[in-house]
Amino acid sequence: MAPILAIVPLSFSSGAYLTYPLPGLSLRWYEDFLTSPRWMMSLKNSVIIGVSSTILSMILGTLAALGLAQWKSRWKSLVLAVVLSPMVVPVVITAVGVYFFFAPLGLTGNYAGLILAHTALSTPFVVITVSATLQGFDMTLARAAASLGAPPLLAFRKVILPLILPGMASGALFAFATSFDEVVTVLFLAGPEQRTLPREMFSGIRENISPTITAVAVILTVISVILLSVVEALRRRNERLKGAA
Repeated sequence: MAPILAIVPLSFSSGAYLTYPLPGLSLRWYEDFLTSPRWMMSLKNSVIIGVSSTILSMILGTLAALGLAQWKSRWKSLVLAVVLSPMVVPVVITAVGVYFFFAPLGLTGNYAGLILAHTALSTPFVVITVSATLQGFDMTLARAAASLGAPPLLAFRKVILPLILPGMASGALFAFATSFDEVVTVLFLAGPEQRTLPREMFSGIRENISPTITAVAVILTVISVILLSVVEALRRRNERLKGAA
């Protein structure tokens, strides 16, 4: 944690260089971040791509987890390994493969390609969290709803969804964090108009180390702490629900 804590005071420095001791205290770098069209565009891109890929990841990951939970086959472990492979394969290899696959399809240099690539990287987190929630789910509840005349969609919405919602929410938070923090696939796939916040920070570190980067780093750290706090709250809520059950 020490390197992260060392960044925080630097973001409030009044000097133009990253030096200790601080020449003075100022909010100028936070103001520069909030008033810069370049930084604001990258923040907007990160939010658009992150939210879009999270929604797709929730849909695909939940469906995959439900299907795998009920599938009885010797191929189940192999299929699960393939689904979770984006978490294991080094991201630079995934980025190169995605680039060569997307380039002939015209999916480089636009939002669609980035959203699909981030969805592939984020979906395994949803699969894991929803699958963990389904470990304690009694499938006879869904069959009981069906026997009482509930259509499949109604049974899912009224019976299954409320019980797996904490897992879906946790997976969505991890998926959003994964997309929001991703820089390697963005380097391969993004055009000038799709530069995300981590991509802008990466470029700034290489070209011109500005204290504005420390302000952005502190903001991202705060966002990460908030996301982890929400995940922990969901975990505790899920444990209370299990205890009540």
